[in-house]
Amino acid sequence: MYYGGIENNIISFLEKSSRSVFSDLKTVQLPPHEFKPELEIPKDKIHGDLATNIAMRICKFSGTNAMAFADLLRQKMTEGLSATPLARVIDRLEVKPPGFINFFFSKDYLARSLLEIKRKKTEFGRAAVGRGTKLQIEFVSANPTGPLTIAHGRQAAIGDSLASILKFLGYSVAKEYYINDEGTQMDILGNSIRMRYRALCGIKEDFPEESYKGAYVLDIARAFKAKHKKKYLDTADLKVFRDFGLKWMMDDIRKDLKDFGVKFDVWYSQKALAKSGKVEKAIRFLKEKGYIYENEGAVWFKSTAFGDDKDRVVYKSDGKPTYLAPDIAYHLDKYKRGFKKLIDIWGPDHHGYIPRMRSAIKALGYSQDSLSVIIVQLATLLRGGQPVSMSTRQGEFITLREIMDEVGKDVTRFCFLMRRVSSHLDFDVEVVKKQSSENPVYYIQYAHARIWSILEYSRKKSLSTKFDSGLLKEAEEISLLRLLRQFPMVVSLSGKSLEPYMVLQYLQDLAAVFHSFYNKHRVVNDDPELTRARLVLVDCVRIVLANGLRLLGVSLPKKM
Repeated sequence: MYYGGIENNIISFLEKSSRSVFSDLKTVQLPPHEFKPELEIPKDKIHGDLATNIAMRICKFSGTNAMAFADLLRQKMTEGLSATPLARVIDRLEVKPPGFINFFFSKDYLARSLLEIKRKKTEFGRAAVGRGTKLQIEFVSANPTGPLTIAHGRQAAIGDSLASILKFLGYSVAKEYYINDEGTQMDILGNSIRMRYRALCGIKEDFPEESYKGAYVLDIARAFKAKHKKKYLDTADLKVFRDFGLKWMMDDIRKDLKDFGVKFDVWYSQKALAKSGKVEKAIRFLKEKGYIYENEGAVWFKSTAFGDDKDRVVYKSDGKPTYLAPDIAYHLDKYKRGFKKLIDIWGPDHHGYIPRMRSAIKALGYSQDSLSVIIVQLATLLRGGQPVSMSTRQGEFITLREIMDEVGKDVTRFCFLMRRVSSHLDFDVEVVKKQSSENPVYYIQYAHARIWSILEYSRKKSLSTKFDSGLLKEAEEISLLRLLRQFPMVVSLSGKSLEPYMVLQYLQDLAAVFHSFYNKHRVVNDDPELTRARLVLVDCVRIVLANGLRLLGVSLPKKM
């Protein structure tokens, strides 16, 4: 796992030292991977800048407990530091229960980070982890049978931000929307439009129970009638209605996503996939490998051979494909297009679909690790702490458009990212409309704008990189230095865990420390040298805030 230049050096130093301590204890041989350390950023700054649990992982093989092994390792590293470039980086090491080893960076090293930030600017935090690996991320992919809801909006915010983070980490990323533009649901939409159209033409009849009844269906029917008059009044064929509805809904979805700041590289049609013959070809390929069989008139995929709890039907007894058949072909097509890594973002009702999809990937001959599936939990809209269950406009659900219109794109995107993807999200509209610290996106954007006002006020002051970092002594200044140094690692860990919220959480912490610093200390003051040092510090905070907000697709206001 890539962390960053210094972090990788620490990893190597840790691994070498761990092997040495283990050898000194004359214990059993361990495979090399057991000595591969991992680093984390401690939640509490009193535990330093980095921490590792390597002692807890391998102590059980050494005949010592975790604390004893950690202390031996700390001693070994302390003795060896002077012979490495890390001597100027690490100020001290400490051991904490139940066996963590904490690293504290030197103030001089932290201050040197400012020079790196000033030099790299918008590139600070970027890394070559992906090394150009082709990666495809498919998300939203809502059936074009209704407007995008807040659930789709959360998936869009997560998928788009994650794509930006992975691109920043050196992957060649393609964002894709899979259009389910055929099948039963599209037929129901077509018939729903037809029934509304006939009603507008004066024909009264019962509306089918399984129909779509939202107000948007009536809007589509009115547009259809305006264009075609009564031309299709007696038409039983749903194709003209289905095609009209599909175009209407896809135009609506594209506009909502564009206004939400989400742009897809590929819009992939299931109908085109079916016509291409790729579905039959994929199933035939699996059959040749012995993973397809017939039973009771249906065609089955032998997914139990790859760990699924039961085999799955790919063609029903009436010859129609299940959802799995085109999905297998679609994923095979992704690999055929040269993608080495795939990320699928699905809603919470798709969790049971993961084993069969992983089984299909393995049956097709690809590594299970090449596919990552992210299940995004739902979002509950609150108003003043009370759940909102109905939409004032649609009558059944709350749309992404409604939320964007009320609180804006930035706030909507930001709030959708505020929890882990696996966590349910409560989104209080009244709170996020406030221009205060209660509004998390306002709090961060205000920090960015506040720094711009400082820089504008001090535009005649020097922002030269020739500054005395020794003057940055206040607790808040040291905290800012520590946080700034963490940004590249936070981005890397966010990409590794596929959790954009880690970047958001970091930006909240950075903004909070900046506001605390600003409220206690004057940046532009009577001491020219101190002013210069603080101007460099806050300008670096601005650069990092901007880099983080760009990854999340949130704007960077200069005034608020």
